[in-house]
Amino acid sequence: MTSTAYSKVQSALASALELAAELERVQAQNRQMQQAVVSHAVVDQAIGVLVALGQISPHDGFTVLREDSQHTNIKLSAVAEHVLKYAQGASLPDVLLDELQTALPRHAPDSRSVEGADQPSSQGPPSDA
Repeated sequence: MTSTAYSKVQSALASALELAAELERVQAQNRQMQQAVVSHAVVDQAIGVLVALGQISPHDGFTVLREDSQHTNIKLSAVAEHVLKYAQGASLPDVLLDELQTALPRHAPDSRSVEGADQPSSQGPPSDA
């Protein structure tokens, strides 16, 4: 094999390796995007559950999910999954139940009025006890 032919083969192999690495990167990115779409759908559904349970706005529903996630150190998507399972009849972990019973009344429309700001609402998920 001549040095020119050898050089062309080396160049072709390098290009093939670069393409393979790029394909792997794109496939990983695609998997992440698919997971994000699924996670987003679960979060949106959980917001809907909280809107119905607590009679709060969708914005406040997301705030409740985010706060519960932060206060319990549980990923937002996992909190959302628990809320969806709760809506289907499963019980919530105690730590999430306690957080939701605190957070939902705090975000309820009647807790925002000047007169009732210090009075927690009785709304929230029913106790599993």
